Amino acid sequence: MTVHSPKIEPVRSTEGIKDSLNVLKKIQKLSSKLDQSNSESNLSDILSEIQTLSSKNLKTTYPSNFTPNEDYLKTMPDIQNGSASLIRGSKQRIQHVGISNFRLPVSFKTKNLSSISLETSVTGSVSLEANKKGVNMSRIMRSFYKTSEEKFSFDVITKAISLYKKDLDSFDARIQMKFSFPIKITSLRSKLEGYQYYDIALEVVDFEGITKRIIHLDYVYSSTCPCSLELAEHARATRNQLATPHSQRSVARISAEINPNFSTFWFEDMVELCREAVPTETQVMVKREDEQAFAELNGSNPIFVEDAVRSFAQKLSEEPRINDYRIIASHQESLHSHDAISVLTEGKTFKQDSLDPTTFKSLFHIG
Repeated sequence: MTVHSPKIEPVRSTEGIKDSLNVLKKIQKLSSKLDQSNSESNLSDILSEIQTLSSKNLKTTYPSNFTPNEDYLKTMPDIQNGSASLIRGSKQRIQHVGISNFRLPVSFKTKNLSSISLETSVTGSVSLEANKKGVNMSRIMRSFYKTSEEKFSFDVITKAISLYKKDLDSFDARIQMKFSFPIKITSLRSKLEGYQYYDIALEVVDFEGITKRIIHLDYVYSSTCPCSLELAEHARATRNQLATPHSQRSVARISAEINPNFSTFWFEDMVELCREAVPTETQVMVKREDEQAFAELNGSNPIFVEDAVRSFAQKLSEEPRINDYRIIASHQESLHSHDAISVLTEGKTFKQDSLDPTTFKSLFHIG
């Protein structure tokens, strides 16, 4: 029970502290009567008496000059590290517990060996054994901050995982870092330059003593329907009728496990791999000659969603720095009021029988 009162006097002496303790003891006794009383009038009297007692001797001014010493800190309760008897619900192992969307600026290396500082959203979690009440989540942040001044790479993330596994006495752990990575691209014919931003996530998973490094990339491209293209050409050829095939903005989310025998796999390399698989990436800076070139590029590369995932898979399979992978593609149809989707996985890392209901909804990219 929490009782509030606007009139609370500060404790100013040792005697005042003793009086406060006596008040608390009386409140405890009165509170126990609440369970024994069935009369509303008695309940009202007891509550009134508790409010009167609790309005005495409590401070209401924030103590800005108070600094806790070591002895004081030792007296502070820590429920999360309490005994197993405090666990609520089923005493089962929790695979992931931690923090999400912890944000800070992080410095990343680029392929040209420069560095770039990007706002990064961090998700960090550890496993929790069945006999443990909980984890001190601030320790995950503190452990991460110990490495936050370094230029980030998979090796640095692995170091951060080791730190908070040790701090939290956990067996398994995971870190995922999400950010938007800029790469300057040149338009098709006018040679204007502009920045394309790529949603990227780096993930390190330490499970049962095995560490896996994973990169996730959203690649946004245009897909022209091959069937629609053929139908448009048929109308031109048979009836001299102008017709245009439908095309749409499309997104492929590529997730790739990095081969541990290779120390480096640049973000730029992953983007280039996607461009080689499906060259119709959406453009940044466009003049009329670029728009015409893009129409020609789409006409030269019509693609169904099935074609897209297989094209990405071919390039991923040929890349020695990549082990397992997953491709989730969504062609956000201009013809239909629904989308065309496809999922292709290779290896055990991404194999799953069920999909999150929001998987395809999360693939929409709004400019």
